[in-house]
Amino acid sequence: MSEIKINLPDGSSMEVPQSFTVADLANKISEGLGRVAVAAKINENIVDLNTILKNDDNVKILTSKDAETLDILRHSTAHVMAQAVQRIYPNAKIAIGPTIENGFYYDFDIPDTSLSVDELSKIEEQMNIIIKENQTFERHEITNVQEKITEFREKGEIYKIELLMEYASQNPTLYLGKNKDGNIVWNDFCRGPHIPNTKFIKAFKLLSVAGAYWRGDEKNKMLQRIYATAFWTKDELNEYLTRIEEAEKRDHRKLGTQLDLFSIREEVGAGLVLWHPNLSVVRQMIEDYWRYEHRKRDYEIVYTPHIAKSQLWDISGHNEHFRENMFYMQVEEQDYVLKPMNCPFHILIYQAKRYSYRSLPLRMAELGTVYRNERSGALHGMTRVKGFTQDDAHIFCTQDQFVDEVNKIIDFIDDTLTMFDMTYEVELSTRPEGFAGTLEIWDKAEAGLKKALEDKKLSYVINEGDGAFYGPKIDFKLKDAIGRTWQGATIQLDFNLPIRFNLKYTEKDGSMQTPVMIHRVIFGTMERFIGILIEHYAGAFPAWLAPQQAVVIPIADRHTEFAQSIYKKLRDADLRVELDDRSESMNYKIREAQNRKIPYMLVIGDKEIEANYVAVRARLKGDIGVKNIDEFINSLKKEIETKGKEIVN
Repeated sequence: MSEIKINLPDGSSMEVPQSFTVADLANKISEGLGRVAVAAKINENIVDLNTILKNDDNVKILTSKDAETLDILRHSTAHVMAQAVQRIYPNAKIAIGPTIENGFYYDFDIPDTSLSVDELSKIEEQMNIIIKENQTFERHEITNVQEKITEFREKGEIYKIELLMEYASQNPTLYLGKNKDGNIVWNDFCRGPHIPNTKFIKAFKLLSVAGAYWRGDEKNKMLQRIYATAFWTKDELNEYLTRIEEAEKRDHRKLGTQLDLFSIREEVGAGLVLWHPNLSVVRQMIEDYWRYEHRKRDYEIVYTPHIAKSQLWDISGHNEHFRENMFYMQVEEQDYVLKPMNCPFHILIYQAKRYSYRSLPLRMAELGTVYRNERSGALHGMTRVKGFTQDDAHIFCTQDQFVDEVNKIIDFIDDTLTMFDMTYEVELSTRPEGFAGTLEIWDKAEAGLKKALEDKKLSYVINEGDGAFYGPKIDFKLKDAIGRTWQGATIQLDFNLPIRFNLKYTEKDGSMQTPVMIHRVIFGTMERFIGILIEHYAGAFPAWLAPQQAVVIPIADRHTEFAQSIYKKLRDADLRVELDDRSESMNYKIREAQNRKIPYMLVIGDKEIEANYVAVRARLKGDIGVKNIDEFINSLKKEIETKGKEIVN
């Protein structure tokens, strides 16, 4: 038998028989590697262990230590879960079961059965039985699509049929589950790859049940979706489940009700937030910071309408590229649009004056409320809504200036996120398929953003094809207190809209040139960012943001008069304070203040009145001793002024 050459990651090569599979290669390299091999990367494509090698292949054997294999484990566990569901509910039909961030899900059509969380343990038990059967995963190429469709139709697998018909011309494959005797016990239409067998599955958990429309389309049938996760080790799984438990405690929707922060009412509509007084205070403080920092950094603050004629969005290209996300209306027989973005308005303000190179850069900022027609199934509390306020800004500058301007924005973003004790990761999103403008313009824009990131020595990953239709962008992924990642600040470079709107400025030589336009947000949207903050702080806002910064608690009725004088002094110092003079016990009032996450409690009894002091209890530290009221006021104001860098102690 002739041999072929295989190239290994260390630069060496190996001669192996022509019929060798990846599994054979792993065992040839070492018996230990053969035992732990999960999959392989061949010429940058991830494949199963039973893949036959070809001459001059570049091969890396993958084990559980390689990040790429976690998705393979989860995808395979999803197949085990679907098989378990069909064992328990023989009339269940399967739809799709992809991996997602932190886990996977599978959609099922189960006539006359409504799954609940109580059923999940039963499904887990059946999964463990399947795992102990040590079933193998075997890839099978579908050579006769029509024959397989007929087979699926006989079994009522209508979703498999639809998927197979869609991918009929793309070399479709099935994955077969085989028992120890080599008999096929289950199969699913799937691209793979998969782990060799079920014994690799050691740590999984079914998490929740939800409804999901087939293909995400409200016109289609509602299916039942099981969310789950899997890890290579039980320690990793337990760590993740602990994080989930913590995340549930921090869920901004629950805290929104508990702390009276916001609501979303059916009478108003899904995705439209009502800000209650408590959360409005938080927003006001953040907006005050935003305005102060923008003035300091030479931005001009503007205001623009919520609607505009449809023809404006023709010029901008939004009607062509963004129509499905926009709200349209008719006013006096003319077509209008609820603005999905602020940028065309800022462009029109630019057009109202003449600019020379000496006038640029022009930095224009707005807390502008916009509206986008998000699908109801995608809405989520404050973090995914239909109406939201962007802390939007647009910078008009010369081609020589835009890299420096992007660097300044990066500094602004870093200063802001550091203040909220958030770290971040950076992505550079490049040209999408439906882009506007020329390749030359896009290449120049992408190169400029790369230079800015390299100037700042920021590590970043490339997100191919995910730029806005008008330009590439830098996205900042925020990391909160428990390590979750959220979409945050964005910087988008745009050479296209200035051309579409024929923007000009006068250069040194007197020629008319087109400015570069930079779109940017620091927070992203006020709704999403503050929703993230609620979870980041678990509702316990720092004193500078807290709706109520302190509460004065008299122990008994005879202490109320002195407590009122303390309350007035705090109010006169422009502090957000309450007086709790109800006829309840001191411990009850303190416990309620803790539940409301108020930073400071000032307790007043006989001793405090006699000494003209207050006993201070901090939300985080508990009792911190007695203080003169002026001393406390000065300390709290310093904490507020420094945004928590100096705290009352």
